[in-house]
Amino acid sequence: MVQSIVKIFESLSDEQSVKLFTTIATGESTNTLELRTRVPLTRKQYYSRLSRMIGAGLVKRKGGKLVLTAFGKIVYESLKIVEAANSIQWKLKALDSVDASEELPKEERRKLLDNLIENEFIKEILSEEYLGHK
Repeated sequence: MVQSIVKIFESLSDEQSVKLFTTIATGESTNTLELRTRVPLTRKQYYSRLSRMIGAGLVKRKGGKLVLTAFGKIVYESLKIVEAANSIQWKLKALDSVDASEELPKEERRKLLDNLIENEFIKEILSEEYLGHK
């Protein structure tokens, strides 16, 4: 069953849900008791968040433990990219400022992109638009 994007985002729409999802993803805690101590939620909050994640196809129970589904692993990797981009927002704003001027030659844009952005995946995404490699 293909999940709607809205359902996926709703299941990860607050800080505690993201923390719960990340904790499951990293395998730090996989049983209910450990998870509830790592992510301070009431019983109801914990189970409602977990139910949304299971309903969105991100998490499943396997041998009494909570693990990410194959789809959940992809969403987790996407989440890490978003977190990486969020941590370098000021650099991205600098690139936007330079991009708005359109006076910098492509070679200089490449150097600026290489110097500012360390994450290769983010660099690849930006190089398509920023350097005109579509």
